[in-house]
Amino acid sequence: MTGSFDVLLQSSPLDTVLAPLYWLLEIWSGAMYWLYELTGIEFLQYAFMHRAILVGLCVGVMAPLIGTFLVHRQLALIGDALAHTAFAGVAVGLFLNAVLNLGVSPYLTAIVVAMVAALLIELISEATDAYNDVSMAIVLSTGFALGTVLISINAGGLAVGVNQYLFGNLSTVSAENAALLLVLFGVIVATVALTRNQLLYVTFDETAAAVSGLSVSWYNRVMVMLTALVVVGAMQIMGVILVAAMLVVPVAGAAQFSRSFTQSLLASVVLAELAVLIGIAVSYYGEATAGGVIVLVAVAIYVVNVAIGKLQSAAGDTTTPELESITTEETQTSSD
Repeated sequence: MTGSFDVLLQSSPLDTVLAPLYWLLEIWSGAMYWLYELTGIEFLQYAFMHRAILVGLCVGVMAPLIGTFLVHRQLALIGDALAHTAFAGVAVGLFLNAVLNLGVSPYLTAIVVAMVAALLIELISEATDAYNDVSMAIVLSTGFALGTVLISINAGGLAVGVNQYLFGNLSTVSAENAALLLVLFGVIVATVALTRNQLLYVTFDETAAAVSGLSVSWYNRVMVMLTALVVVGAMQIMGVILVAAMLVVPVAGAAQFSRSFTQSLLASVVLAELAVLIGIAVSYYGEATAGGVIVLVAVAIYVVNVAIGKLQSAAGDTTTPELESITTEETQTSSD
């Protein structure tokens, strides 16, 4: 244990707000030290790995939780669009810190910019009757262009620091960023728990949901804003370039054997957690980029699931579901 908790409390007003979460991080770190003494696993002795594992575990829940809705709504690429606008948010934070010396966390600015971008995607679609992929392409290119311009204006101070946001880095997950991730995790899980039935109804039948009195546009906005929060949270270890994969790949893998929405959601969380834990361990010992390894593990799991499904089909078992065939009886009661 270290005195990092006391030091953090003295650093900024944000740290005072996050003080209870820093305390939880200390407890988590103590549990990891205990596990290290019990198992002798090398990377469990380092505080930065404790935070990285916690962030990874949270991402393994958040990403499939939202990704399951997105995949079944054929909005898988929205993660890419919001990841690139989150990059613009990081660039805004780095720029403000370099030019005005504000000391603001780039992840806070990334959250704000990504959520604004999420709303813009919906508003562009509604105002112009453009397809979702058109509005996503517009927001993606605008966000990435803004980020590159801000970096080029002050390249000497920003170009090096931005790499960790592009590719992710286990060692740069600070206590503040881990605490912010816990806040995002709580908001996302609580929102989905409160609006699950409505989101499910809108996902499978927008027309029926609108007829039943649900505000489809409102729940669409809730979904894209939750996606923005997931993207920013996962960006810490996945990086901008690979963050969208965790929204899609575990869900696609789970869809190979799931026969209901709930089963697909739970299975995708299990597969995502497996990919995260294996990926973090392999990246540490192999000295590789964690985000890339996690995605490769997730893809490998997906390939195994597809192969098993094909073997079952070849053996005469035709009950293995495809992604489009996953249905749920819950949609019949989700508007209640």
